[in-house]
Amino acid sequence: MKFLKPIFALSFLVLFASCNKKTSTDAMSEAKKSELYTKMTSNGFKMGTIVTSEEEGDCAIAIQLEDKDYQYFLDPINLEEGFKTNGEKVWVKFNGLRMANRCIKANPVSIVEIQKREE
Repeated sequence: MKFLKPIFALSFLVLFASCNKKTSTDAMSEAKKSELYTKMTSNGFKMGTIVTSEEEGDCAIAIQLEDKDYQYFLDPINLEEGFKTNGEKVWVKFNGLRMANRCIKANPVSIVEIQKREE
């Protein structure tokens, strides 16, 4: 019985210490994410998230771009059905359009290329 307390305390300490460390696969994952980000942005893609809304005057479907300094919204006029899911993470290339805004918060764009993004 005297040996159970020290063994329990030692195993708890080892378990607690191992929970806070990143493994080498986590670090590799971060390196790959950084490499992918650099590759995609150098090819003209922007990182975004599909956002849906049912509010009056708002875009039914928009793409929220995630820039380092600020966030803004796009109103895609030619978004494929497979990408119309709220919260979908995407890489997107687009061209701005010279037309009136269809909703308050987003600028109309034409999608040139879009890909699903893994997080």
